[in-house]
Amino acid sequence: MQRTYLWAALMLATIFGSVQNFAQSPAAAVREGFAEVPGVKIWYRDTGGQGVPIIFLHSASGSSANWDYQFQAFTAAGYRCIAYDRRGWGRSMSVQSGPQPGTAADDLQALADYLRIDRFHVVGTAAGASVALDYALSFPQRVRSVAIANAALGGLEDQGYQELTKGSRAPQIDGLPVHLREVGPSYRADNGEGTRRWMALNQMSQPNGPPAAPQAVRNRLTMASLQGLKVPLMMIAGDSDLLAPPPFLRYVTARVKGIQSLIIPEAGHSAYWERPEVFNRAVLDFIRKH
Repeated sequence: MQRTYLWAALMLATIFGSVQNFAQSPAAAVREGFAEVPGVKIWYRDTGGQGVPIIFLHSASGSSANWDYQFQAFTAAGYRCIAYDRRGWGRSMSVQSGPQPGTAADDLQALADYLRIDRFHVVGTAAGASVALDYALSFPQRVRSVAIANAALGGLEDQGYQELTKGSRAPQIDGLPVHLREVGPSYRADNGEGTRRWMALNQMSQPNGPPAAPQAVRNRLTMASLQGLKVPLMMIAGDSDLLAPPPFLRYVTARVKGIQSLIIPEAGHSAYWERPEVFNRAVLDFIRKH
């Protein structure tokens, strides 16, 4: 019960902060609600309008509330922005406990159908990037483009990639507090208020604790599947990312032709939050081509 009250207090404080931020942008009115889809009630945020839709997929340390900086910029650019809490995060409520049915890609497909969205861009960060790729491999006819950031791609079935990631992921990194793992040192030094807000959003992202078991994926992720991806792909890394450093991105882009890539200076594992002006400009330039 105490955790519920803490989560509610954090939600109110965060919403108040979000309202202040959104007040700066005349195009940022957001409607919120639940989409009742198979096995789960998905909490989503939607700016509506006639613009081309973009669906944002949050990290394992965040929720739909983390995309405020993107909602401001992308709605101002004329796009319809949608973010949602994945099953097990934020306010989304599964109808059963234990291992969750279906896949995260199926949940995204069900949400898009619920909102009557045909084709859309997908933007994902960290764990959300893996969902974005699995969705694009499963339903390419629905996807205009995919932009992923800070993607460790732990499920990528490639021996060289696995050796690369294993050599860079020391156990001590996983033992760090989450904000030290996922928010870069430059941002923490320059923006204490933003760091505290990120930490508050992290605390409310999983009010009932981590999911009992992750959902399965629809596709094996291999170099061959990435090479055969039928939608435009952009990859972004932060040069101070402890969990998905730039060599991960370079390894993939050296082997898969056509990927547009960017390494953002002085950004950690939350580039969308730490350097939103750079992140937003790059992703907008990318999706305008598609």
